[in-house]
Amino acid sequence: MAAFLAAPVAALAADLRPPAQKVDIGRIAGRWYEVARLPNKIQRDCQGGTSDWARTDSGYAVIQTCHRGSLASPPTQWKAQARIIDPLTDGRIRLSYFGGILNVEYWVLESRSDQGWLLLGTPNGRYLWLMAQKPILSAAAKAQAVSRIRQLGYDVAALEFPLPARR
Repeated sequence: MAAFLAAPVAALAADLRPPAQKVDIGRIAGRWYEVARLPNKIQRDCQGGTSDWARTDSGYAVIQTCHRGSLASPPTQWKAQARIIDPLTDGRIRLSYFGGILNVEYWVLESRSDQGWLLLGTPNGRYLWLMAQKPILSAAAKAQAVSRIRQLGYDVAALEFPLPARR
C-alpha cells in the first residue's frame, strides 16, 4: 500500500469517480494485509505487505511494511500521516510521507466490512490495492473482490498476488 510510487502501468482503470458510498472509517484502524496490487516500483518484489493504522488527534499514523524477496527478509517500512479529506463519505484519504514532503491522495473504491476487505486506489487509476483484515481472504471473497476490480475497469490480469504476511 505504499504508493508514493513509480512509473505508470498499463492497467489503468477506465473511468474512476470519487467514492460515493459512506465508509465506516472507524473500522480502518488496525492491521490490514495486502492481498493483491497493481505493479509499482516502490513495492517491486515486496512480500507480506501490511498497513497498520493507529488513530491520532489529527487522523491516523500509518506504517506500511513489506519484505523484499521473501518473508524471511528484514522488513522495509514507510511511515505516513493520514487525514480524511472528504467527511461526507470518508472515502478520500490523504497520506503525507517524509514529514509532509510527499502527499498522496487515495480513494476507498469499495469497502466490504462484512467480508473484511477493501479496495484502495489512487484517483488517476494507476495504482490499486486489495487489502484485508486477515492475511488470507476466502476464495469466495477474493473472487468477489477481483470481480469488483474488473468492474471498476482495471486489467485484472496485471494484478500481483504477493505472499501473505504472517500474523
